Amino acid sequence: MSNDTTLAFGHPDARAEATAPAGPLDRISLRDHIVEVEIGAFQTERGITQRICFNVVVEVRPVGPDLGDDVDRILSYDRVTQAIAAELAEERLNLLETLAENVAERILAEPQAVRTFVRIEKLDRGPGALGVEIVRSVDDLGARPATPISAPRPHVVYLTNAAVKSPNLERWLDQLEQRAEPVILCVGRADAMPPQTGHKMTQRRVDLLAIEQNAWVLAGRDDRCVVVDTRTELDWAMRNGRISVWAPSKIVLDAVDGPTVGPDKPVALAAWFAGHMDASDLLLIGEAPPEGGADVPVLVQDIAESGL
Repeated sequence: MSNDTTLAFGHPDARAEATAPAGPLDRISLRDHIVEVEIGAFQTERGITQRICFNVVVEVRPVGPDLGDDVDRILSYDRVTQAIAAELAEERLNLLETLAENVAERILAEPQAVRTFVRIEKLDRGPGALGVEIVRSVDDLGARPATPISAPRPHVVYLTNAAVKSPNLERWLDQLEQRAEPVILCVGRADAMPPQTGHKMTQRRVDLLAIEQNAWVLAGRDDRCVVVDTRTELDWAMRNGRISVWAPSKIVLDAVDGPTVGPDKPVALAAWFAGHMDASDLLLIGEAPPEGGADVPVLVQDIAESGL
């Protein structure tokens, strides 16, 4: 094969490298991501699913030396698969070309993305793979508004220590799993007083860590309760129907519009978090609403009467 032909049939990684623009750009890639979906313009393709394979490369602006090993500062691989899943869920399409355009547009809505290569192939329409490949950059979007990948709205639940220790916890979790929206659990610190530092800033850190210790106590009560501290992990858990327990330090300390209350008022902190996550509501089990109210509807359940 000639070099051009080899490049044409090679993985998008090779094409991205060969056509790289001036200036250093990093690349992330998704290889051989196969899903089953109903797609196609022919009548024989209606009413059935077929396998299609995605190979995607995204060129991104370098984060720089201050990455800090922080997953929330990168364009995660999950954002690429979420772009694919979001478009497949949007509507039935006839053309791979339309699907590729829509996926590319969603990916390029990410702040770090500069250019993307999207190859989609049908695997069940013949003896070989039949597909399309497109290359799009942020400049190609022009005035068209890119559709961001929005996270689902969670149901945030605050559990008092009595609720965490309640013999009804397993039953509550069973009921929460049946809800249509994803669930994020919040707790306060344990009953024991955390160490006192005598310094406002360091005490805030200690109190946040005390809440996280209690989150791990809850996780120890039931394997479905997974402690999560980053927005990236929360988004992934919400899209995959997992129950998360919020460990607050990172999100609170990194937030531009951080809470005006401290971790010594955990119910108010949970109310801030519910607003920060654009939650559908905040359910308090065994606790009264915070004095300052909340940006989302607040529901209250007594521990003895809670039926969620």
